Amino acid sequence: MEHVSGVGMINVDILYSGIERIPNEGEEIYSKEFDIQLGGGIPATMINLARLGVPTEFCTFLGNDMFSNYARAQLEHYNTSYHNIYNGNDMPLAITSIITTERDRTFLSYRNHLTLNQEEEDKIYQKLKGAKIADMHVGFLDVYKRLKEDGTILVFDVGWEEGMSLEKYSEYLKLADYFTPNQKEALEITKTKSLQDAADRLKEYFDKVIIKLDKNGCMLVEGDTTHIIPPLENIKAVDATGAGDAFLSGFIYGLYHNYDIKDSILFGNITGGLCVEGIGCLTRYVNEKELLEIAEKYRKKIR
Repeated sequence: MEHVSGVGMINVDILYSGIERIPNEGEEIYSKEFDIQLGGGIPATMINLARLGVPTEFCTFLGNDMFSNYARAQLEHYNTSYHNIYNGNDMPLAITSIITTERDRTFLSYRNHLTLNQEEEDKIYQKLKGAKIADMHVGFLDVYKRLKEDGTILVFDVGWEEGMSLEKYSEYLKLADYFTPNQKEALEITKTKSLQDAADRLKEYFDKVIIKLDKNGCMLVEGDTTHIIPPLENIKAVDATGAGDAFLSGFIYGLYHNYDIKDSILFGNITGGLCVEGIGCLTRYVNEKELLEIAEKYRKKIR
């Protein structure tokens, strides 16, 4: 059966919310709400795709520590198929404390920087091959090259980091069929001052340029034509954590079922938009039936 694949580290988010401000050094502040959840990245997108009825296979890294055991239990809870590649003694996850105020979020993170050998990369490829679509992030470039040769559609996404540039991501951009940066990332990567200029730079790599506009929807540039795919209306934003990964799940759902690019972006706007109504990456979501019903109400706006 055709499926969607990906490889990436699991994030565990420790969430503090319901506070007025971030504590200063030496201070202690109590939050009104607290939770622990799986965070964003490849696993979040795979979980949301599974919720939409899309078969998925992804590779990740789990050890014998308490956070890895928590992640295993959550993946089983969400009925998500995965393959553990790690067999070392460290904690091969990313752990993030997220403090959410009414104004914004603050993050404090730990990340284990893993180095894979050729045998492990071969194992990842063997687990992911045969996918119709692969969710592609930085890392594992040789695996993506092999999947591309097999005919897999590659969807590339990035998270904000220092030193973003076209040169840094050139090998990934050349491989990818689609690239889904948000507006801040697009401007930084292309070193431009306007979204239209950013889109023009990205045209060097893509016939269809996609730039997410946060609460304003999504820009699609095809040739000399620019479309704005509208956002959901009346969204009550609580927490933007994981919105990009949720967008990817809707967008990839559309590609998987052979919808056109506008419909696929609309699906992404729906899944990404609803995500921000809950605390964390996986709290607020839609199933397939709900997604299609909402999309039907908005489809006439993109024609």
